[in-house]
Amino acid sequence: MAETLIDVDLCIIGAGSAGLSVAAGAAQLGLSTVLIERGEMGGDCLNTGCVPSKALLAAGKRATAHRMTDIPGIKGHEPDIDFGAVKGHVAATIAAIAPMDSQERFEGFGVKVIRASARFVGPDRVEAGDTVVRARHFVVAAGSRASIPPISGLDPDKVLTNESVFDLRDRPDHLLIIGGGPIGIEMAQAHRRLGCRVTVVDMGPILPRDDAVCVDELRAILSAEGIDIREHVGITRVEHGRDGNPQSVSLTIKAADGTQSELNGSHLLVAAGRKASVDGLGLDAAGVAHDRSGIKTDARLRSSNKRVFAVGDIAGGPQFTHIAGYQAGIVIRNICFRLPAKVDYSHMPWVTYTDPELAQTGLTEAAARKTHGDRIRVVEWPFAENDRAIAEKATVGRVRIVALKNGRIVGASILGAHAGELIGLWALAISRRLKIGAVAGMILPYPTLSEAGKRAAGVWYTPTLFSDRTRRLVRWLRRLPF
Repeated sequence: MAETLIDVDLCIIGAGSAGLSVAAGAAQLGLSTVLIERGEMGGDCLNTGCVPSKALLAAGKRATAHRMTDIPGIKGHEPDIDFGAVKGHVAATIAAIAPMDSQERFEGFGVKVIRASARFVGPDRVEAGDTVVRARHFVVAAGSRASIPPISGLDPDKVLTNESVFDLRDRPDHLLIIGGGPIGIEMAQAHRRLGCRVTVVDMGPILPRDDAVCVDELRAILSAEGIDIREHVGITRVEHGRDGNPQSVSLTIKAADGTQSELNGSHLLVAAGRKASVDGLGLDAAGVAHDRSGIKTDARLRSSNKRVFAVGDIAGGPQFTHIAGYQAGIVIRNICFRLPAKVDYSHMPWVTYTDPELAQTGLTEAAARKTHGDRIRVVEWPFAENDRAIAEKATVGRVRIVALKNGRIVGASILGAHAGELIGLWALAISRRLKIGAVAGMILPYPTLSEAGKRAAGVWYTPTLFSDRTRRLVRWLRRLPF
């Protein structure tokens, strides 16, 4: 069959969060736009990532609410959980959101959607099925996939990843999870609350990019729920199907002191990082520099071929859906408006959606001390001293704020109920280079969880406000007539 050649302003490879955002913006701004996707519209976020994981976590949280006895007069009980039906809820959630990412919707914007694999065949051409697309600009948004570590005996075809775990309809008896990052920890709590035994194994500490004080508190909460967390251990061997069940698995683990032991589980979930989907794209033919971490880009997200941009997980930067959307805006400004917009991740927030949630923006205390030495101060306020948290029996966690000695906010960490909703204020403060007094002086409604952040900011002034010097000043001032 003869190939069809089409000429457009913009060709986008990948219809995940990043690619869809670029396509919608470019088409509505008048650029002729082609979007190529070989898999499902919506990419990982909709189908195997953010959306299904939050739906599963919501089910686990609802189940735990039935068990709670912390409010007198309400008797807790063990809920009757139909695991398969819960997965039906997950599928229904995806289906409810899918129309927003559908081919029909984007064709309504004027985007030409091609459902095929894409491959560069030159610096300005991409082949997709029987079509060759020649474009002034390209945006590669091909995403990433689960990385399978090279462990002796580990068979990639016999493990669960984020791409398969949500299709599992039978409840695991004992779920083993390799990886203590956000995905591993979220799935650990969700499955534990839905009635599974869960063990998490990691060669380092869990959630290493987050504030250590908040992680310590969250670790204790997860352990109290019955999640077995094994940190700083290596896995020397994996054995599948020893008992005749192809899903069952045995892990030989080695602790830091050299002692070895064995973990046996009914299922194995691998959540040990992501691998950029660069294979098969023909990037060398386009002169696009890349490696295992993704496409090499500058601060404007341009590759070594200046007509080719990269966004989302394949760009080698932070792997979050909201960052993909942010990067899409940077690319739109560069391509559509010819503005030299550049990425700035200094105020980037992220959330681990456990219960309680763990949120971070800017620098953690450890990162701030590494960058600024002793030129920082850390202030905090516990939710145990927040009236709304007390009323709702949600007193675990705290707000921790990192600021320079002059008061400029450089980081915030929140562990607590709705932390993901509370972190935005602090991301804005960092992006606008605000000082902590701006938050301390806010008027907030009472009673709200957000007051914990204001009280943390107020702690900054406590040593000065209630010092001997200030008391002497007040005593002197009260002698003066009104």
